[in-house]
Amino acid sequence: MRNLDGKVILVTGGAQGLGKAITTTLAEAGATVVIGDIQAEKAEQLSAELSQNGQNVTFKKLDLADEKSVEEVINSIKSEYGSLDVLINNAGIDFTKPIMELSVSEWDAAMKVNLRGPFLTAKFGLAVMSEQRSGYIINIISTAALRAWTEASVYHASKWGLRGFTQALFTEARKVNVKVTGLIAGGMRTPFLLDRFPDINPEVLQDPQNVAIQIKQLLSNDTDTVVPELMVIPFMETSWP
Repeated sequence: MRNLDGKVILVTGGAQGLGKAITTTLAEAGATVVIGDIQAEKAEQLSAELSQNGQNVTFKKLDLADEKSVEEVINSIKSEYGSLDVLINNAGIDFTKPIMELSVSEWDAAMKVNLRGPFLTAKFGLAVMSEQRSGYIINIISTAALRAWTEASVYHASKWGLRGFTQALFTEARKVNVKVTGLIAGGMRTPFLLDRFPDINPEVLQDPQNVAIQIKQLLSNDTDTVVPELMVIPFMETSWP
């Protein structure tokens, strides 16, 4: 079903995991998807594969820790396509360490990608969308913004912060007719979990495609109703509740 024809969508961290599922799902629905990622090789490979299948997918190298990089990517999308209809802040990193072993540089790196990055993309993206008087921003949060577990302090801090930022962004963006949704995703069968926790049971995790489908449904809603926050978790989720 191609119900996103003509929509220009930027997906940060769109080269693998949930980002790859989002990119694929939205491209198949007819959108023009720009993969914004620092992993050039993976992003270029995915872009080439989807393009060969007839989807409109491109790649722009994006470093969320670099303000200039974010501004340049947003401006280049506006220049090349004439609009930016959807921004999906999906990229995220973590350092699974006890607080006493977590370095200051690791803390800063995670905060730059997970919290400062979405601020920058929203700042420059909203400037484009406000001129259009239309747009949609979806921030991928986590059940880590609802409760805490051990050895994930910076991830929790960044995701709790992102949830608060998303709620504040919602109140401002609607003034210029831009929708904002915070999508709280539970555990998924992606490298983010499977590569770091080899003992995890994949059967209690959800397919990232399921989350991507929910995002497509949000974007397909062209009414004057908005979903400020949506939680999507696997049926056997153990991190929440």
